[in-house]
Amino acid sequence: MPIALRNTNELWAFVLTETLKRLGLNCAVICPGSRSTPLAVAFAQQAPNIEVISILDERSAAFFALGRAKATGIPVALVCTSGTAGANFYPAVIEAKESCIPLLLLTADRPQELRECHSGQTIDQVRLYGNYPRWQTELALPVAEIGMLAYLRQTVIYAWERANAPVAGVVHLNIPFRDPLAPVPDGIDLTKLRFLRTATLTHLESEDFFAHIIPPSPLAVTVLSLPAFSSPRGIIIAGIAQPQYPQEYCVAISQLAKFFGFPVLAEGLSPVRNYAQFNPGIISTYDSILRNPQLAEDLAPKVVILVGEMPTSKELRSWLQKTQPEMWVIDKSDRNLDSLHLKTKHLRVSVNELVDELTGKYPSQEDYAYFQAWCKCDAIARQNIDNTLQATNEFFEGKVVWLLSQLLPSKTPLFIANSMPVRDIEFFWKPNNSQIQPFCNRGANGIDGTLSTALGIAHNNQPSVMLTGDLALLHDTNGFLMRKKFVGHLTIVLINNNGGGIFEMLPISQFEPPFEELFATPQDIDFYQLSATYGVEHQLITSWQELQDKLNPLPSNGIRILEIRTNRKVDAKWRKENLSKFAIEQFKD
Repeated sequence: MPIALRNTNELWAFVLTETLKRLGLNCAVICPGSRSTPLAVAFAQQAPNIEVISILDERSAAFFALGRAKATGIPVALVCTSGTAGANFYPAVIEAKESCIPLLLLTADRPQELRECHSGQTIDQVRLYGNYPRWQTELALPVAEIGMLAYLRQTVIYAWERANAPVAGVVHLNIPFRDPLAPVPDGIDLTKLRFLRTATLTHLESEDFFAHIIPPSPLAVTVLSLPAFSSPRGIIIAGIAQPQYPQEYCVAISQLAKFFGFPVLAEGLSPVRNYAQFNPGIISTYDSILRNPQLAEDLAPKVVILVGEMPTSKELRSWLQKTQPEMWVIDKSDRNLDSLHLKTKHLRVSVNELVDELTGKYPSQEDYAYFQAWCKCDAIARQNIDNTLQATNEFFEGKVVWLLSQLLPSKTPLFIANSMPVRDIEFFWKPNNSQIQPFCNRGANGIDGTLSTALGIAHNNQPSVMLTGDLALLHDTNGFLMRKKFVGHLTIVLINNNGGGIFEMLPISQFEPPFEELFATPQDIDFYQLSATYGVEHQLITSWQELQDKLNPLPSNGIRILEIRTNRKVDAKWRKENLSKFAIEQFKD
């Protein structure tokens, strides 16, 4: 039955409790208090699907919840108001952690503007339980907006997963609420949400928003019983990944693609583009394809399988958010890899394990029209990119990447710096069979330690290459201090555009001042002199042919810089003008 919703807090709490109900929560222990009113009301409305038990003393309530979770093996939700109420949960939290019992702590809190100002019943509740929870976070303040509700839904799903696996334990969600706390109108028009009826009484139309949420179940049954997988409109996204055994990884993705009959959108920071022989359905130009509004609409998927982390492409991310496909994330870790907050399920297995589970169980897809449409678009875009870059005589950063994909010796370790290089890899890296090993620091996506990381990869390894911009290299020039202890060879392909080229792609580039001084931050460094200071070989590249000659073969020892000077403003303009044209069949350079 739909539930009447009168304010933002009530909507927020309903999404939270409805998600937990569908995941399998069947018991909530509620301690009385004012700030937790939205949660208490929402849980009460979930009865009888969720048993709601009120207990006055928080310490007793926590141990009661611990006992229920011990007996059932299912997490119990534990709700309290703000202030010292949550501190009384602490002894039970410690016991639950030490005995691996699943508890879901939901501590209501005052909003940020009422903290640190002696507002009543307010303490610091963030990380209240130290290191005892398996996972903990503070939720955003409630907002009646579909994107934020999707964030809430996916955060709750992830919290449930962390409470259960791979080892059961405590998860803490600190949940701030502003007034009004009671279910009275707050002046926000909830009918603006696309999944709300515009009727006299506002009700949540929940099926589409919640339909993908199911309790955990055995892997193969979960995957193969879903009607969505009978659809031919599916894609596999081979995202950012640095597997220890890249060939086995790429073969597994190929087998997964054959099983479902899906094309593989391969990020340049995945090894998949460098083992092209295993997968005839590699789509390497998806960023350009999706810049074409008609193609983006025509190629909208029903199902997405994401292996690894989401690619860098903003076009791809925006397209997925707009089309809202059902998404499966294949990753054995306990990370939440759904930054888009889609209708997502995480399968906590490796792609190799998934393929082993699925192989031979069902025939492959027989309708390949969608697959072929993707392949045709990719062939057109790839030909246009290749023709354009082949004819490009002036120094353009994207052509550096394009040449690297074709010229580096087999199995070369390649470290790619953050900011513009990783994006040019995604735009321009050409599929090949060279088994090049891409490496990157995409955990936090910063430029810290760029040179030092590359040297660590190259040390006692085969001759290696690093692709970087000038700022990322300058940020870590102290890495050169270990050159005397370094064993092996590293070629640094330095794209020197005298500043932060990535910022030229952002709207702030249109505002001068302060753009050049505060964002582009040109340093005007003479890299020949810098190299001499550290005793590192330096060469200024003056032609494309010269660059090609230096890339294959690579030296066997030492560190050298191959500097290519480019114009970041011209290159940014080039990308903006051309990336959206490559997927057009009658493209003219």
